[in-house]
Amino acid sequence: QVNVIESGGGLVQAGDSLRLSCAASGLTFSIYNMAWFRQTPGKEREFVAFISNEGITVYSDSVKGRSTISRDNAKNTMCLQMNNLKPEDTAVYYCAAGQRLGSYDAWGHGTQVTVSS
Repeated sequence: QVNVIESGGGLVQAGDSLRLSCAASGLTFSIYNMAWFRQTPGKEREFVAFISNEGITVYSDSVKGRSTISRDNAKNTMCLQMNNLKPEDTAVYYCAAGQRLGSYDAWGHGTQVTVSS
């Protein structure tokens, strides 16, 4: 069973940094694409960042230049380093894993990020 679990969320102040982590199990991690999404109450899920099985990265305009997505295949983990956090970054962040673009086999339950001003 493919499983991913997020961690690292919390309450921070504007301008602070936060590192979100995603631990995967039940899959051959090295061949999976990984991504981060976020969602706030009453709004649609928003794409945040993507990293392919080969390390190609894609960022949303909202976090580009402030965030870095990475993966450690030896540890079956994927991380999102977010710097200069803004109140508008407040959301529940979800980790997703999949083998095809636009298709994900597993979603985490989310980790809350709250940025106060």
